[in-house]
Amino acid sequence: MVTLKDAKAVIAAAEKKADEIGQPMNIAVADAGGNLVAHVRMDNAWLGSVDISIKKAFTSRAFDISTKDLATHSQPGEQFYGINASNDGKIMIFAGGIPLKRDGKVVGAVGVSGGSGEQDHSVAEAGVAAFK
Repeated sequence: MVTLKDAKAVIAAAEKKADEIGQPMNIAVADAGGNLVAHVRMDNAWLGSVDISIKKAFTSRAFDISTKDLATHSQPGEQFYGINASNDGKIMIFAGGIPLKRDGKVVGAVGVSGGSGEQDHSVAEAGVAAFK
């Protein structure tokens, strides 16, 4: 289970990393069902990335994989090519979504959007590191 307290801790750690790299972000945390628990849009973060961050969290939980890794497998000629068209357009294959695990089991996910894929992924990793 991902509680609101858990989600706030993940978001706080991700915000800190985003501040360190100087890139405002949208940060979303989803529960085991892929439902949004909490979201924050940092000052000056892209408005268009609100939706993307939420969908990255959903995608990461729906498939229990980082969106960075899913992106690799969803390129033309790869096994999951076209997956981004599934789930009524809720699948995001940009880096920045990472599952949240407790006792080795996926219980939710974090989704981050607002910078480059590398920046989004690193901010998401900071959030994951705060999940206890």
